[in-house]
Amino acid sequence: MVVQLAGGAGDAIVTFETAQPSRLRVIDTHTGGEPTRVVVDAELDLGGGSLEERQQRFERHFDHLRRAIVCEPRGGDVWVGAWLTPAADASSAAGVIFFNNVGYLGMCGHGTMGVAAALRYLGRAAEGEYHLDTPVGAVAVSLQSESRVLVHNVRSFRFRKNVAVALPDGRKYHGEIAWGGNWFFICHDHGLPVTAAAIPQLHRLASELRQQLKIQGMVGRGGAEIDHIELIGPPSDSAIADSRNFVLCPGGAYDRSPCGTGTSAKLACLAADGLLAEGQVWRQESIIGSVFEASFRRAADDEILPQLTGTAFVNADATLILDPADPFCMGISHEAER
Repeated sequence: MVVQLAGGAGDAIVTFETAQPSRLRVIDTHTGGEPTRVVVDAELDLGGGSLEERQQRFERHFDHLRRAIVCEPRGGDVWVGAWLTPAADASSAAGVIFFNNVGYLGMCGHGTMGVAAALRYLGRAAEGEYHLDTPVGAVAVSLQSESRVLVHNVRSFRFRKNVAVALPDGRKYHGEIAWGGNWFFICHDHGLPVTAAAIPQLHRLASELRQQLKIQGMVGRGGAEIDHIELIGPPSDSAIADSRNFVLCPGGAYDRSPCGTGTSAKLACLAADGLLAEGQVWRQESIIGSVFEASFRRAADDEILPQLTGTAFVNADATLILDPADPFCMGISHEAER
């Protein structure tokens, strides 16, 4: 595969030089059960500027690569991809663009842990702290042990409290709109058990809530879409966690991990209500039982600086073959159905 630059400022398109398959090396990881596919050693000129600008160029000119990497037949709805790119800030180790089956993520907590696990596997990162640039800001990453990773996330905050959402059948629910690197609607009064057995019901309600938030014009700061829904319940065991969540991701899959940005958004709400002290550990359990440990430091303007600790493991060191003769080479997209 060759990259041809069209115009300036990193505007680019990908063409196949020959009929021979192209290849992308990927390191597959999972964090608390949620997979991340990290693309390594790929030469792609996204130009200079911020990671947000580079993500926009990636979306304009290379979105077919997103589909090829994380959509069927090579991936699936639950996959998150991470494309490594040179850092925008000289003090950072690398930049990373996160994406899923329908689009792009500002930040991804479990994905950042997966990137750290991949870099350690490749011998490109040792124990200690380094920084990664993301489209929503730099995050600090600390490799604590063979599998444990600590992430200092971007500033997080609660945007609106006690937001009522009415469904067409008359049911009404309440929640908080909060930012943790992505936008969340966090609901406590859903009335469903947050257990694996109830995943179909949780998924249905979360999908309805997200649809109604959009229909009713409820948005985050600057009119941003609220594309993550987090349903909160009691933990499976209070000895291991403080709460359990079900998180519906933008592409229709649920998060197998406790969700790093969702946990950050939850911490911001707890801090705003005075229910969690600075430095106090909050243990967030996922719908499948994995746990993140989280705490925060206070920042200015009612914002917090969350830190999250979880475990990430390498599953595979593989090569994706992009064969132009394959009619589904660039992935199967179901975006029109969502």
